[in-house]
Amino acid sequence: MNGKSILVGMTSALSILLAGCASTPAAPGAGVDPGKPVITVLYDAFGNTPHLQKDWGYAALVEAGGKRILFDTGNDGAILAHNAKTLGVDLTRLDLVVMSHRHGDHMGGLSRLLDINPKVRIYAPKEGFGVYGGDLPGSFYRRDASLPAAQQYYGGAPPEVMHFGSAWPQADITLIDRTTEIAPGVHLIALVSDKPGTLELRELSLAIETTDGMIVVVGCSHPGVDRIMQAVATIDPRILLVVGGLHLVVAKDPEISSVIALLRDTYRVGQIAPGHCTGEPTFTELRKVFGERYLYAGVGTRIEIGLTSRTMQGTGPPVRSAAVPG
Repeated sequence: MNGKSILVGMTSALSILLAGCASTPAAPGAGVDPGKPVITVLYDAFGNTPHLQKDWGYAALVEAGGKRILFDTGNDGAILAHNAKTLGVDLTRLDLVVMSHRHGDHMGGLSRLLDINPKVRIYAPKEGFGVYGGDLPGSFYRRDASLPAAQQYYGGAPPEVMHFGSAWPQADITLIDRTTEIAPGVHLIALVSDKPGTLELRELSLAIETTDGMIVVVGCSHPGVDRIMQAVATIDPRILLVVGGLHLVVAKDPEISSVIALLRDTYRVGQIAPGHCTGEPTFTELRKVFGERYLYAGVGTRIEIGLTSRTMQGTGPPVRSAAVPG
């Protein structure tokens, strides 16, 4: 790849051309245009950036809308801290953290992060009983007034709301149970999985408005990529870029093909940067289907999104502006 800037598209009545995106290896301390959204992959099990540690899990720094957002914290806090330091990412300078769901490979690094940045605001999915805390109405359980008070919960007079503790009691955690705009143009998509194996799992996805459409960052897509895209499309149907795990790591070919067709044909996703639990066969098929609109996103990759993007020697093929399939 060369260092030339790539031209980006313009919106017309017939087609929408993408704002150019490029994936490059992140250089330690590399400068970032404050007006250009940038996503740096801090944690994943694949990549070829020297000196970074690979591990199963996910974390990414999202710089957009004037905010520095850490999305998930990976499986191991020491690896998260090492990769961040190697890439020149200062974890003390975060505006907020989004925890996508309660699985260890996404939240395992949170304790270490809190050692580094104990006051940072954290958004996490709300569950009745959950590792991030929760609450239930005091009326949630059946009562039996015939019992003596000593055998009744709370002596027969429970609180109006029962609050349950967090694994991180000193942390500033805000629990989210519905799609919420947490900053101008920055949305959390809150959904509940109805899939076998993850039934009732709550998961948050990050959706960021840009003038060219939505940037969507997903952790594992347990509720289904289709439902996440459907929710994002209610904010803006133009989906510019999808980054993260699509949870197809053990899926059979027909399911992989079905999901990819949905992303391409139904939601007309502009570009895709899959990682984590997407799965190797899905990487292969996505690259075939999306072609130059497929962005490599191994650990250490920086994805620059804007009206112009630099292409440098990197870990994926050169990316040029391309028309969204119509």
